Amino acid sequence: MKLTVLATIAATFCIALPATAQDEATFAPVVGASLTEKFWVEAEEDSGRPGAMVLFLSEGTMMQTSCWEGYRLSNWQMTGDESLSWQEDTVTIDADIVELNEAELVLALNLVDDVVERRFTVSPVPYVCPDMPR
Repeated sequence: MKLTVLATIAATFCIALPATAQDEATFAPVVGASLTEKFWVEAEEDSGRPGAMVLFLSEGTMMQTSCWEGYRLSNWQMTGDESLSWQEDTVTIDADIVELNEAELVLALNLVDDVVERRFTVSPVPYVCPDMPR
């Protein structure tokens, strides 16, 4: 009896949600809690200098930048349990999550003619870009 009452109450609350709240709840593009709301920094293998930085916001915005370039804001979304995509100019970039934990993110970008692996670590805070040699 108690289980039936609880199920009825739960069903009522689910139905009572406005359509926008239901859409937001199902949209949240999160793989665990560790992909979003973190600045990820890519190490340039040749120079050891910090490379690209990326931030995935759970509301669907992605910021890409580096110490040497301006930033880009894009829309991104999860396309599967371990895959995501985003827009760069007019191109959709599809990527597979190879590894994801609290300290490391490895993406395999499925480009037109190649698969490119990119490795990121969580940025320390505070963080200041190094001076560029002139």
